Amino acid sequence: MTRRAWLLALEVGVPVALLALYARWAAAAGSFYFPSLPGIAERFADLWLFDRVPRDVIPSLVRLAAGYWLSVLFGVSAGLVLGMSRMAQQATQPIVQFLRALPSPALIPFGILVLGVGDAMKIFIIVLGAVWPILLNTIDGVRGVDRSMLEMARAYHVGRWSRLFEIVLPAALPRIFAGMRTSLSIAIILMVISEMVASRNGMGYFVLEAQRMFAISDMWAGIVLLGVIGYGANFLFVRAERVILHWHRASKGVPQ
Repeated sequence: MTRRAWLLALEVGVPVALLALYARWAAAAGSFYFPSLPGIAERFADLWLFDRVPRDVIPSLVRLAAGYWLSVLFGVSAGLVLGMSRMAQQATQPIVQFLRALPSPALIPFGILVLGVGDAMKIFIIVLGAVWPILLNTIDGVRGVDRSMLEMARAYHVGRWSRLFEIVLPAALPRIFAGMRTSLSIAIILMVISEMVASRNGMGYFVLEAQRMFAISDMWAGIVLLGVIGYGANFLFVRAERVILHWHRASKGVPQ
């Protein structure tokens, strides 16, 4: 068996083995709080194929996409500005560090007061928590650009915008993508948390309501779906990163 096939077998086999162990344990334990695997699978199929998709899944994905891409837009734009200007970075550093230290869920009451209980509040909470890894990684990526390349570009009278898009941004992209990947998981977490407060739909709302109604199998089915969404989002992100940063992987000798 080749190394690639062995790694693939491990990637598939370990989760399957864990599911088998849980199924055997849950069947023997008979716990109300840990329903059987067939029971969870049955509720998953009844709920999410495709009964509650328009009501809960689609609104959650729309909020997640809006909050995440706003985080990317603001984080990369502000990170480029702050990374290229030492004075701007020093002037804004106390504000950035203060806002970064604030737990985003603690600002949900403020968001409700100012923005209400609609999608705007939920997107605001997602952006407030997910923007920082992108912003800070962009700043570090820009600050790490080879100074000799920039000096050579100036010597050859390369314009500022050309230096930005042809030298600075490509050099900073690996760090930017690292921040984006971290922010993706944060955005999913904050999507769920924001939907657990003053909401009438969404995945977070469904999981909390199922727990309150003691519909434990439904609760676990919702949790499983959240895991599937997170895994799928990360899978797609990694594939897109490999395509966009193929030149970086090749320069490091990483297999494509």
